[in-house]
Amino acid sequence: MSLLTSLGPYASFIVTSYALVAFVVVALIVWIALDFRRQTQTLRQLEASGITRRSAQPPGKPS
Repeated sequence: MSLLTSLGPYASFIVTSYALVAFVVVALIVWIALDFRRQTQTLRQLEASGITRRSAQPPGKPS
């Protein structure tokens, strides 16, 4: 018995829905990975220009 016939008359809807969800999840993973790279690069550029994070300052020093 084929997978599509075992899903019944709504097989095309079910398969299309799963494919669409898989595509969206993969697209989000790629988007997050690319954004992480961009944010890391921006942070490196800021730190190279002398701008530091407030969390990197010693305690008691005003920001």
